Amino acid sequence: MTPSVPHQSPSPDDAGKPTETHRHMIRRRWLTAIIIVLLIGVPAVYLLIAAEQSRDSGRDKAKIASASGLTEGFPSRMTRRIYDVPVPNAGQEVAYYETNNWKSSRLYVQFRTVPPDLDWFLNDLGINRAALKKGKITISERDAEVAGWTLDPARTWSGTTVDQKDPQPTVDITVDDTDPAHPFVYVVSTATP
Repeated sequence: MTPSVPHQSPSPDDAGKPTETHRHMIRRRWLTAIIIVLLIGVPAVYLLIAAEQSRDSGRDKAKIASASGLTEGFPSRMTRRIYDVPVPNAGQEVAYYETNNWKSSRLYVQFRTVPPDLDWFLNDLGINRAALKKGKITISERDAEVAGWTLDPARTWSGTTVDQKDPQPTVDITVDDTDPAHPFVYVVSTATP
């Protein structure tokens, strides 16, 4: 018979210390947990941020689309190009409103300017101040009402219509010359499909 080897209990110094295998297993679990958080958490956070930005963008577009009346600020460059309405960069009290339906699309724009910028605006449309007829309001009552404009006949007006070949829009221009140093320009550009 072989003598049996007695089972040694761990020394008091080794008690409670994890073995190398146990430490490796704990490290591996932590590493796995971190990888799972990164693989799932980061894309999830990104999707939440993207969804919120998309929702905000949609709200902004809906706000513009549902606006009734003028919106303060310059129309986008693309919109100005489509409707052939060159607003001077130094224009003040600039506001616009766009409407669309199956028959036509209209851009309503207003701005206060100075005589040299008024000349620039008219020249960009291929006309000059001689084209403005004194006492003429070229914007219809209906269009003035849509934009929320009050074109008081007691003021000093001049206006013209720039008829262009299709597909370019027709541009009605009415200028309030009551203060000649700071004319106020009203524009309605109508494009038809």
